[in-house]
Amino acid sequence: MLGTVAFQGARGAFSYEACLALRPWNEPKGYETFAEAIAAVASGECECGLIPVENSIVGLLPDPNRLIEEHGLKIVAEAWRPMRQMLMGQPDAKLTDLKTVESHPVALGQCKASVASLGLKPVEAYDTAGAAELVAASGDLSRAAIAPAVAAEIYELKILRADMQDSADNRTRFVVVER
Repeated sequence: MLGTVAFQGARGAFSYEACLALRPWNEPKGYETFAEAIAAVASGECECGLIPVENSIVGLLPDPNRLIEEHGLKIVAEAWRPMRQMLMGQPDAKLTDLKTVESHPVALGQCKASVASLGLKPVEAYDTAGAAELVAASGDLSRAAIAPAVAAEIYELKILRADMQDSADNRTRFVVVER
């Protein structure tokens, strides 16, 4: 659909944030998986997609890169964006209450040492903001999420620790793809 930009994730995800910053004239439309977001562009359902393809800590992201190539999409723009990971939990939660932390596997990889230093068990989720949404809905003080600050606002969570990423120079390269 003309005017829409596909992204992987829920409202409040890093890709959602990137859409608002880099494509403010487009309406962001979230998809649960990279495959669904990229297929939406390939089919013409969305005008373009904003897809993360590389991170300064974890390197190239194989799935999105492979899917972009398989669908024959062209990259028309790119931008590196800082990734500031926030640890968030229930409004009444304290760090000492936490037992698990949920997030996208790439985000968990970017925060591995920080998560270990807090003694938290990592739990993989399909998306950073999706994890925040699940944690918020649970009402469980022992569950936390790692996601962008905007997710804490959207899902009414409290940021318990800022800058969970292991590297201060944590950045992700996003590309705009079209048919």
